[in-house]
Amino acid sequence: MARILAVTNQKGGVGKTTTAVNLSACLSALGQRVLMIDLDPQGNATTGCGVIKREALPTVYQILIGRSTLADARIKTEFGFDILPANRELAGAEVELIEINGREYRLRAALEPALGDYDFVLMDCPPALNMLTVNGLAAAHAVMIPMQCEYYALEGLTDLVATLKKVRANLNSRLEIEGLLRTLFDPRSTLTQQVSGELVDHFGDKVYRTIIPRNVRLAEAPSYGKPVIAFDRLSKGAQAYMALAQEILDRRDALANAAEAQGAQA
Repeated sequence: MARILAVTNQKGGVGKTTTAVNLSACLSALGQRVLMIDLDPQGNATTGCGVIKREALPTVYQILIGRSTLADARIKTEFGFDILPANRELAGAEVELIEINGREYRLRAALEPALGDYDFVLMDCPPALNMLTVNGLAAAHAVMIPMQCEYYALEGLTDLVATLKKVRANLNSRLEIEGLLRTLFDPRSTLTQQVSGELVDHFGDKVYRTIIPRNVRLAEAPSYGKPVIAFDRLSKGAQAYMALAQEILDRRDALANAAEAQGAQA
């Protein structure tokens, strides 16, 4: 059964889309069956996978309002994973969902028939707490939080954690924090190092060991419609996301082994 992760942060420009696209490609390269869902009307994750968003039909929009199914909308990318694309149409879902019963669970219901087809489902959420993000959080098992190590990011993280508590209390009791990912990392900055240390002190092993550096090739890859491992596999950005994918798989295996051992003792 698929592990559903919402890649989210209410602050923009922290690397959510970059993480969703590149982690999907790297997990796929490691033999995992992956579905990536673009929940942002800007459609940047769609473009970053080489899909022409204005030609992509049906999209997540049609799924959310009940005009299509996941099976009809998903597209196999040339990088080994599937994508549910998005374009500007998705902005209209905000208004239309208001009048639909169970509007917070539309995505969750649409995903359920296909969860056996995947090992991971990654959702690129928009940088706002709107109905699209709420659908992602209601469907997810956990959230992955990309963030820069700067002062304002810490303030935003406090707000996000409060939001997750409300979602867990009212919409999705299983929701947890999968991990915090330090992105756009500049080790030369004293402030960056200080904030990074505060994150580790407060969140412990919820902070991924892998750090995503500032990297020119990582920034260039989307303009070619490719994940960075397809654009420049030897770049520091590609190596970092491959390391992150392996860390996530190692964590999953460790939890599975611990659960198996606990079951044997019971």
